[in-house]
Amino acid sequence: MYRTTFKSVSKKTLAYSLAITLVVCPIVNATQAFAAPAASSARSVLAAEAHAPVQYRIDARLDENNMRIQGSETVTYRNTTNDTLREIVFHTFADANRSKATQTSMFERSNEEIRKENPEKKPEDFLGGIDIRSAAADGQPLVFSNSNQVLTVKLQQELKPGEAVTVEIGFEVKIPYGMQRLSYYKDIINGAHWFPVMSVYDENQHAWDKTPYSKTFETDYYESSDFEVHFNVPDSYQMLMPGNMTTQVDPKEPGRKIVTAVADNTRELVFFASPNYKVESVTRDGLTVEYYYFDNMPDKKKLVDGYIDTAFKAISFFNEKYGKYPYPEFRIAESYVEGVAVEFARVIQMGQIARNSDPAHDYVFVHEIAHQWFHALIGNNSEKESFLDEGFADFSKVYFAEKQGDELNGFKSIQIDDLSSVDKPIAATNTEVGDLENPTFYNKGRQAIYQLYRMVGEDKFDAFMQEYFKRYEYKNATIQGLLQTIQDTLGDEARKEMDKVLHDPHFVLKPEYQLSEAETAAYWHEQFKNMYRSSLTQVPDLPAETMSRIMDKALQGEPLTIVLSDQAGSPAKKQQQTILAQLEGTLGIMGIPYEVISDRQTLKKKLENELGTSNIIAIGNAKTNGLIQALKPGIIQKSKAIGFDWKSKMNQKASSGAYVIKQPYNQNRLLLHFFWNGEALNGNAVEPFAEQMLGALGFSGDYYQYYILDKAGRIASGKKTANPMAKFFADE
Repeated sequence: MYRTTFKSVSKKTLAYSLAITLVVCPIVNATQAFAAPAASSARSVLAAEAHAPVQYRIDARLDENNMRIQGSETVTYRNTTNDTLREIVFHTFADANRSKATQTSMFERSNEEIRKENPEKKPEDFLGGIDIRSAAADGQPLVFSNSNQVLTVKLQQELKPGEAVTVEIGFEVKIPYGMQRLSYYKDIINGAHWFPVMSVYDENQHAWDKTPYSKTFETDYYESSDFEVHFNVPDSYQMLMPGNMTTQVDPKEPGRKIVTAVADNTRELVFFASPNYKVESVTRDGLTVEYYYFDNMPDKKKLVDGYIDTAFKAISFFNEKYGKYPYPEFRIAESYVEGVAVEFARVIQMGQIARNSDPAHDYVFVHEIAHQWFHALIGNNSEKESFLDEGFADFSKVYFAEKQGDELNGFKSIQIDDLSSVDKPIAATNTEVGDLENPTFYNKGRQAIYQLYRMVGEDKFDAFMQEYFKRYEYKNATIQGLLQTIQDTLGDEARKEMDKVLHDPHFVLKPEYQLSEAETAAYWHEQFKNMYRSSLTQVPDLPAETMSRIMDKALQGEPLTIVLSDQAGSPAKKQQQTILAQLEGTLGIMGIPYEVISDRQTLKKKLENELGTSNIIAIGNAKTNGLIQALKPGIIQKSKAIGFDWKSKMNQKASSGAYVIKQPYNQNRLLLHFFWNGEALNGNAVEPFAEQMLGALGFSGDYYQYYILDKAGRIASGKKTANPMAKFFADE
């Protein structure tokens, strides 16, 4: 999973969107595709090599009018442990939607916006859950209970090691409205966690995993299983599931069809469904990549084709480095999630493709593809050892970028991260890290892997990864298993070092693997250049007179001059220096060169020639700033273009704010004036004034042409263009 969050650690890259054509043919014979239980008994002994330990046959019907799923599943479970079992346990994660208190917090902001957009929706519409109707074996009812997202089924007889039992479960699901892993919104249904799924039995603890779904992160811990699913849906729906998909018309219900998916050795089974999906499908070298998308903007297919091409490149890279992707298909679902992308087995869920999407450099997309190796194929307990999937997936996207020649998103993006303030060990549980999952599991995790890569070299590292994949494909790995693989392939010292790194809360990348001071400065300059350009191009027809553009122009190499009010009194000059220091700090981080003019003589010498080619930031009272006075007629005229009544605003006593116009001497340059009309700002207003200045110059908030501040330093009025990315930068 990739969650866009910006409260973790240092400055980072902040630029962080399936399809199958449904083939009409007969449904695969169930006896060919799925091992049916013996007719005489629900209990049998299965050959371990013939089938996955868990097998599902699921029959479901979507009630699209009431957004419910009626279903029944036949589950065959083989006891691969050395314990004798008296009950079997299923996760009913759909019940996380029973109340807002148990729903995941990562979609709260999106759902608040959806509530505002749909005032007719009641609070209960955003809730859902799963009702277990029955449990039986051999036609005989079984005692069961469903509580706290755990379905416990009591067996009639003990299940000894090596034996298998088949149970039938009837259920009904209420799909919540809004944005959840299981939800419906607009014209799409997101279908994760929609049926009871077998828990994992811990032989060391002699107990089933009964962990409810994480409120803050992920809890996806399953055995690879064999699935056969028959899903009755309206004929107009395009439906996506993993595996071999076939479709036939429902002979009993006109206007409906049955979509069948057969997916063996698959970690989980999800679906996405929409009447408005279009499908793009490409096959190369025996692998079919399919994108389900909404045809809602011109030339979108070109972007979809770009994403499919990137998928092939990423899969080919990971095939070479880790081990072959074993399935004949890989599917991508476009959806309405924002700030989140989610991995599933053989399927990933992305957000909306934007006009300026860059498929070749969308590394969130690559991160989710990498999860096919680290989650779908090599499983792990993502509640207790999230590093094993998120750390390796994030390292893998960077490894891919590095080998594509992308310096900014390659290994330098790992070397640049200052994680010294993150005092959580990489091997911590989700509960232990709290809301620091991103810097701990992703950022520190990938640094730990990168350090191992540098210590042993690429060839040995790749050989280790291939052995790790070989050992744990279709299985669940652990950190101890990882360390043992390191020891067996790279030696005792490598294991000892990695063990220390994973459990040290104060781990930082070794100095010899970090960037030098000069490399760091150059990296951030290029990174901020890309951040501004990416953010500004999110908004079509963004006005030229936008405060953030002056930073973008400076990052692109245009000159920048800061002009202070030279005739200001002593208090105002001190305030100017305080504000200047804040601005200089930001410019220094970004590696932007600039000149400061604070005296009238220098200003006169440079006014027409040098300043005519420069972008300008003026600070202070208009009456005491020589530049503003010299350019006053042109400023008044240019201010009209942004709807700013310059004369009126400058004559408002004790008013303060900012405006940006085209430079009177040069239409291709900007003049940005941060002003106050009194002799000086009120003492308590300096800090909020500087804060608003830096916010207006940034790329994470709305884009201002002008604003006026109130006495507390808050924006009271102004003219702006909404930044669609701003919500992802807001405080959580």
